Amino acid sequence: MALFRRILVPHDFSAHATRALKIAADLARAHAGRLLVLHVITPFHPVTAFPEEGVALVSEADLMTGERSRLEALVARTLGRRRTPPVRCTVTIGDPYHRIADAARGVDVVVMSTAGRTGLAHILIGSVAEKVVRHAPVPVLTIPPVRGSRRRR
Repeated sequence: MALFRRILVPHDFSAHATRALKIAADLARAHAGRLLVLHVITPFHPVTAFPEEGVALVSEADLMTGERSRLEALVARTLGRRRTPPVRCTVTIGDPYHRIADAARGVDVVVMSTAGRTGLAHILIGSVAEKVVRHAPVPVLTIPPVRGSRRRR
């Protein structure tokens, strides 16, 4: 069974996501697998920009190129060079849940962190990980925050 051959790792540049990346890399090494590390840029549309404010717009291509370089550097620092499984980094723009679910169609498993939100923050903001677990076409391994490191929101 090739459960850990093609592993999707959504990454939002948080410490929790980096921990999930390390775990996914260990699984890929143990099963001769490869990683697809995905960063999703949530679209931002300024609603109060007036022409006289001189809003500086960055093209989507420039934004994605910059974030891909940042992601590749983080992955290289995190995994090092010894026995690193094959890794492909990709960046896309859209709703994180939908983009992760789309990318999951081409992999065997998703390994992702949970942000550790509880209470009102969880109700109001929701959980991308929870949506992915419920709707992904493949198994999802969720990595909870390390005990004592939960962020307060």
